[in-house]
Amino acid sequence: MTSMAVVEHPGLLPGSLGAARRHPRRTTRDWLVDSFCFLVSIGWVLVATLDAASPSPTLAERLPYAWMIPADALVGLALSATLWVRRRWPLGLALVTLPLSAFSMAAVAATVIIYFTLVVHRRTAVALAITAASWVPNMLFALLRPEPGHSYWNTTLWGMLLSLLVLAWGMFVRARRQLVVSLRERAERAEAEQQLRMAQARQLERTRIAREMHDVLAHRISLLSLHAGALEFRPDAAPDEVARAAGVIRSSAHAALQDLREVIGVLRAEASLAEDPERPQPTLDDLPALVAESRAAGVRVELGDRVTEAERLPEVVGRSVYRIVQEGLTNARKHAAGAAVSVELAGRPGDGLTVEIRNRRPVGEAAGAAIPGSGTGLIGVAERVDLAGGRLAYGRDDSGDFRLAAWLPWPAT
Repeated sequence: MTSMAVVEHPGLLPGSLGAARRHPRRTTRDWLVDSFCFLVSIGWVLVATLDAASPSPTLAERLPYAWMIPADALVGLALSATLWVRRRWPLGLALVTLPLSAFSMAAVAATVIIYFTLVVHRRTAVALAITAASWVPNMLFALLRPEPGHSYWNTTLWGMLLSLLVLAWGMFVRARRQLVVSLRERAERAEAEQQLRMAQARQLERTRIAREMHDVLAHRISLLSLHAGALEFRPDAAPDEVARAAGVIRSSAHAALQDLREVIGVLRAEASLAEDPERPQPTLDDLPALVAESRAAGVRVELGDRVTEAERLPEVVGRSVYRIVQEGLTNARKHAAGAAVSVELAGRPGDGLTVEIRNRRPVGEAAGAAIPGSGTGLIGVAERVDLAGGRLAYGRDDSGDFRLAAWLPWPAT
């Protein structure tokens, strides 16, 4: 099988990579490539026909019958026309051209193009089988149309060598396209995975912010409810007490609105998710202010701090302790109004940090209606402690007091 230059469209391959797109819509590049291949094949038919029709002393040996010249030209033109559909039926066209290649010189260009298309778009086993089968008509071609000045075996070996070159060229193009398709798929997969990771990170960050704001807003709103209930319970209170309670309600409402505004702004923002929320997060140093705020609301709170080297406590642990105490105080105001609350902190580097909030027996009924709760506060605390690698216990003890206790790891270094 004779070889010549062929340019193919570098689209997706059939088989394992491109079976779903074996017959894609013809693009502008496809039209240009097909037009070029058709013109090359027509040009070769013209050259081969003129060469066969030219006077030559060996013409009688090469073409013993004159009618073979126009017949060969018709075969070449017919195969040239099939080049427009060679991508759809490369195997069928290759099988049709095998017997024709035993005697047709005008069809050589079209045959090589079809053969190259087969190698590029079909499995290697199919290409090797067609290559081996093409050697039979190649041997017959050297008998039917011998080349002047060349022996039979010389012509046959050159045909086999050129078919192997076309096979190697087509397999190289096929491997290159497979590599390009594989790299494209890997890039698309990596981009999709990156978008998925970003979406998951965004969801996790928003969930974390929502939990943080649940703790903050629950604390603020419980203070509002407590003071409003006191005003409702004692409408005849002194003006200065009413003014003081109203001031606390106003400041708590303002702080709650500010917290809510911040969380909505963060949830709407598309900023980097790797950064913490802009608002500074509370730590262990903010616990006295939290306790003082509860005392100002009328809650009896005792704080016992037996933490050694508190300045070495990691901020993450301190933030978790703050949230645990905040949730404990909020629950005490909701479910044990009027009861005294004790907060005990103890720990040192290497031993961990222990925090315990205990509600003593209520000494009176709650003023007004009970504060509704979402029921997720302790669940959030449990998740926070679990993520930190600590332990959490809560519930009624033997004395009937409600106890919320947590142990958090505190590395020595």
